[in-house]
Amino acid sequence: QVQLVESGGGLVQAGGSLRLSCAAAGRTFSTYAMGWFRQAPGKQREFVARISRSGGSTYYADSVKGRFTISRDNAKNTLYLQMNSLKPEDTAVYYCAASTETLVPIIPRANYWGQGTQVTVSS
Repeated sequence: QVQLVESGGGLVQAGGSLRLSCAAAGRTFSTYAMGWFRQAPGKQREFVARISRSGGSTYYADSVKGRFTISRDNAKNTLYLQMNSLKPEDTAVYYCAASTETLVPIIPRANYWGQGTQVTVSS
């Protein structure tokens, strides 16, 4: 089992940047594939990005490709999401997810979830 705690959310103007972190505790972090999802008010939780156990493979939703970068530091048991060129439509609660599968599924059915961190982008 792994416990996930996100941080780094906040209020930012359009065009700005934020860096989210997800600290993991419990079972060895490097044994989990990791990902980021987000959920805006009134909408379903949607996939943002995922990264393999080693960090060597990443994949992004089209809506964030070229603006967001997912990374992980297995020595620090931490997952990151660098978000640049933020848009108002990026406003959502962002969740990190851990999966025992080879890659985090794009549909939100990962094994473990954090509590979320709010990101608000003003226009």
